[in-house]
Amino acid sequence: MIIVGLTGGIGSGKTTVAKEFQALGVPIYIADEEAKKLMNTSKVLKRQLTNLFGEQAYVDNELNRPFIADIIFKNESYLQKMNAIVHPKVGMHFKKWASKQRTDYVIKEAAILFENNGYKQCDFVITVTAPKNIRIERLLKRESTTKEKIEAVMNNQWPDDAKVKLSHFVIDNITIENTKEQVLKIHHEILKHCGKS
Repeated sequence: MIIVGLTGGIGSGKTTVAKEFQALGVPIYIADEEAKKLMNTSKVLKRQLTNLFGEQAYVDNELNRPFIADIIFKNESYLQKMNAIVHPKVGMHFKKWASKQRTDYVIKEAAILFENNGYKQCDFVITVTAPKNIRIERLLKRESTTKEKIEAVMNNQWPDDAKVKLSHFVIDNITIENTKEQVLKIHHEILKHCGKS
């Protein structure tokens, strides 16, 4: 089973790219979504996150995201501590999920694939890029957030050039038509590596 990591900075369009691969029949594991589910369902994670952030970390059994986001925004060392708790759990969950798939390759989509060394578990890495102004524009349309908060997240992520250096493939996600072409090309490259195509 070949494992392909899919990453990119906030607003680069990882989800759009993931959907294009999904349309080609490739199973996609979206690490951020699975992490959210695990933080709401795993008793171990709940206990550890409550120890880290205090009793307000959960409201009605759901992770209190605005409260935690506010703490992280003011003190980014909490982000590293939270990641150290959550990511090993997500890694184990992914391995279990991947072992059940019956395809030539699977994709693990993760925003911080490089930041937490997750790329080392992948056979190939695809990085999605887009100019900073386009990324900010997309996020302001999509979410109720501020430019300041978007830039704070961007500053916590690796810059694109550092990711690109360690990637096997790069997708410039500016227009959907062009992105579709790039996805198809990469899909065939990976299949070739699997001895198909």
